[in-house]
Amino acid sequence: MKTSAALERFYVLPCCLLLLHLGNEFVAYKARLIGDSFLRTLFIMGLVLFGSSLVAFAISPGIIWAVQSLRRTSRSAGGGSGEALFLATLGVGIFWLYYRVHILGLESVLPRGWWNR
Repeated sequence: MKTSAALERFYVLPCCLLLLHLGNEFVAYKARLIGDSFLRTLFIMGLVLFGSSLVAFAISPGIIWAVQSLRRTSRSAGGGSGEALFLATLGVGIFWLYYRVHILGLESVLPRGWWNR
């Protein structure tokens, strides 16, 4: 249980918060389509509150469940390589998304149909 709490606190939760930040960037990007500043602010606040609830109650527990099931499977198979590979893939994937968004712009990770016109 101690390892699970440390994993949750020091790796999975920060990864989920980084994903939430990327989601907030997407919300701000799409909010530029709303002309009225009052409605734009309401839209951003509502979606950020919804996104943070989604991360706290669905995404983070889902990733923790996947890591714990990988830990059980990999330990019974004779090692912790499955868990390490999953966590490394999660970290590299989030780094890749951040790199693309902050260097090349949000359009580099969005499908063409989602771009603002």
